[in-house]
Amino acid sequence: MSYIHGYDPDTLREIVDPAECRERLAEIGQLRSLPAMLERVWLLKVLGELDEALVLSEQAVRLARMSGTRKDLLRARILHATVQQWRGAYGAAEHELSTCADEAEGQGWNSIAAFALQHRGKTRYDAGDIAGARADFKQTLFLRQEAGASDAELEPTMLCIEAADRRRTSVAS
Repeated sequence: MSYIHGYDPDTLREIVDPAECRERLAEIGQLRSLPAMLERVWLLKVLGELDEALVLSEQAVRLARMSGTRKDLLRARILHATVQQWRGAYGAAEHELSTCADEAEGQGWNSIAAFALQHRGKTRYDAGDIAGARADFKQTLFLRQEAGASDAELEPTMLCIEAADRRRTSVAS
């Protein structure tokens, strides 16, 4: 079940039903598996509980480092960076997402690289670097197309490109 009901066209943030998210948080409770921790981080983030999300995301990174695969660690680091982004720590988030994207691309893990680049684009968008954001979104689109993503899977990236184009045009006016 997807908890994402769309994306805000101006902020690019996920639109969720808070009640659904809180219900899911209650269901997974204090499970300590990495997938459960990552899901809890995401749910806390979209609910705006950023302090708790940050602490838990740091724990998830440590757990992935100790007992997960390299892909697990990249996913945990990317999620941690998105919490930093939402907290306004754009420089730290961009740096972490850049290193994650580089590592994933170096390993040939295009779906993870695309995930990192999409979020780096959103971080740059929030920080006002519209040209950088648009370049990241375009690279994300290319990687996802290369991986054979469906039109539905490409739609969020297309929305990001359109939002960057709108903001670029409004800034230029």
